[in-house]
Amino acid sequence: MARKKKTKDTNHTEPTPDIKDTNETGTLEEAVSDQDNVETDKELSELKDKYLRLLAEFDNYKKRTMKERLELIRNASAEMLVSLLPILDDFDRAKKVAEADDSKELFSDGVQLVYNKLYQTLQSKGLKSMDLEGVEFNPELHEAITKIPAPKDDMRGKVLDVIEKGYYLNDKIIRHAKVVVGE
Repeated sequence: MARKKKTKDTNHTEPTPDIKDTNETGTLEEAVSDQDNVETDKELSELKDKYLRLLAEFDNYKKRTMKERLELIRNASAEMLVSLLPILDDFDRAKKVAEADDSKELFSDGVQLVYNKLYQTLQSKGLKSMDLEGVEFNPELHEAITKIPAPKDDMRGKVLDVIEKGYYLNDKIIRHAKVVVGE
């Protein structure tokens, strides 16, 4: 018997992949694609978060600088007003001496008009004097020059005399009052 030699079939083709094989490959590609999408979505959400935070920070910066600018404009004249306060104090002293009963000094009508005009102009710019007679001593507002025995027990710890008036400029203290306190 003759034996037949097995020969390789050259016309034989690879079997076509099943639909099942294609789906498995597609699923793997889809899984990789889904993972990329998740990472991209995560990066996108992080970038959105950073953008929103930066936008909020910039908005806060604009508001803060606007507020600082308005405050600077409101208080720009503070240095000039502080330099005028000794002149206002001199006017107050001259008026007080002229109004005393036994005084020979006169506070003429013209000087009174100038005093009133100066005081009103300074008030229109935001200057306000502190009302201090008989109020409780407050170290945040007052500077105690000296302590003297109080004439009455209810005057202890209160302002008895004002040596130098204190002033506010737009509700900000520009000069603390120098006072005498009862003890």
